Amino acid sequence: MKILVLEDDYTLAQELLAFFSSKDFECECIYDGQLFLRHFLKQRADLYLLDINVPGINGVEVCEAIRNVDKKTPILMLTAFGEIEDKVSAFSKGADDYLVKPFHFDELYMRVTALLRRRENSVEMAEIIGTGDLLINVSESTVTRAGEVINLTPKEYRLLLILARAKGRVVSKQNIAEDLWDDNVLTSPNTIEVYINFLRKKIDSNHAEKLIRTRTGYGYYLKQDR
Repeated sequence: MKILVLEDDYTLAQELLAFFSSKDFECECIYDGQLFLRHFLKQRADLYLLDINVPGINGVEVCEAIRNVDKKTPILMLTAFGEIEDKVSAFSKGADDYLVKPFHFDELYMRVTALLRRRENSVEMAEIIGTGDLLINVSESTVTRAGEVINLTPKEYRLLLILARAKGRVVSKQNIAEDLWDDNVLTSPNTIEVYINFLRKKIDSNHAEKLIRTRTGYGYYLKQDR
């Protein structure tokens, strides 16, 4: 497994190289966003670890550029910026997870292995799920509504799939967090709300009928055909 790291702090970059090497990962660190993207276009990795405040192109823009080409490879943001606005910005560009500095290397390893495990288990049987004019082609990981293709980030897609497979049952924030992240990774309810809002903007904003519903105090569900 190869991890490509965007990190301009030389000391931390060396620590990351040593740590991942000790865990039998192949790891390469690049300090500049523009150089990182050039490398990405030539050679892909199994996971991208991105700092935000770096020379050249910042990590959020790098994340967006990766997602324009690669929808599925996990992206973990590793940054000193911990405000909710920073997290919203990163998640909206396609990041899968977000870890704030300073951090424990054991937690970083736990998050990395969780993302890679979910990637390996992401192969689904041929399946199409539909409700109203919304269609989810599980085998191709595509979503359409009223015939229009809806582009979702990997986590948005998995969230929609969780709701769709519940078949109208309410799914709690805790259950969503357990399915979207590793059980041992702490995820705030606010993060789930952020993703629900992202999904609503893409699925419901241009349609009179709203499919993603809230049951106050319990969770969320996807409206089903009756």
